[in-house]
Amino acid sequence: MRDNPGMTQTPEPAGTRGAIDLSSVPGAADATAPAAPGAPGVPEGLVTEVTAATLQQALTRTVQVPGLLVLWASEHPQTRELVDTVTQVAAGMDGRVIVLTADLSTSPELLQAFQPLLTQAFGQPTVPATFGLLQGQPVPLFPGVADADQVRQAVDQLLQAAVQNGITGRADLGPVPGVSEEDAEPPVPPLHQEAYDALERGDLPAAADAYERALAADPQDEDARLGLSQVRLMERTAGVDLVAARAAAAADPSDIAAALQVADLDVLGGHVEDAFTRLVDLVRTTAGDDRDRVRTHLIELFSVVGNDDERVRKGRTALMSALF
Repeated sequence: MRDNPGMTQTPEPAGTRGAIDLSSVPGAADATAPAAPGAPGVPEGLVTEVTAATLQQALTRTVQVPGLLVLWASEHPQTRELVDTVTQVAAGMDGRVIVLTADLSTSPELLQAFQPLLTQAFGQPTVPATFGLLQGQPVPLFPGVADADQVRQAVDQLLQAAVQNGITGRADLGPVPGVSEEDAEPPVPPLHQEAYDALERGDLPAAADAYERALAADPQDEDARLGLSQVRLMERTAGVDLVAARAAAAADPSDIAAALQVADLDVLGGHVEDAFTRLVDLVRTTAGDDRDRVRTHLIELFSVVGNDDERVRKGRTALMSALF
């Protein structure tokens, strides 16, 4: 996991509505596990209820697929509301995010493990609480109960951070209970699945090749175009020394290759606006083929972040101003 998970725009927290102080949560209590897995509209494999023994194994699922960790306490039924809300939002994400739930009422080990994390993230050890998971590392999202819109906003920003960190896989989920085969979502296109599988095993050239073949078959396949841009960014930054790259760019502001490399690293690390500003400024001071090289690279970075992102919209406006 990189140092900065790219959460540059933390969603407004839901506060502590419905939150329970962990001091009131017993070390172990008889409880009913969440009914979310297998519930109508929830794909099999979307939700994993973790214990102290299975937590580490469950976290490995978030190496390639972003996760949501919901901490709750079955001793306090009102905290279960958040589990249901997060699960339903995640069920509409087509495998782009998975859900881990931890019932702190039933596991004193988990209770002890998560208390410091909750205090560090939210200032007090309360449940329910929700974290994002990127390559097994927690990203604080919000404490307390939240409605579907608040959860969806947080998940959208988590997915942006995931893209910026090269975490672009999708979970291979089972059938959706209560949904007929005819009504189910269409399967992932074979070449896209080939790319996901390659990413799972860390084979970036194979993933790029699969996306390139998908685009050759259908030049309008925007998902393949986005995936290819993300993989190319991962390839360009693999093994790059961040300190050395920044030093080279600072030593010679006219060094286009150095500037492009630092912009890549900035996007990967979540410093999206810094990357865009650097390249827009370079567009202003270059001409001819050099300017076109910088412009083309910047447009590719726009596609990595996502055209619906407000930072991309501002970046495109700034680029047009620099060009004309």
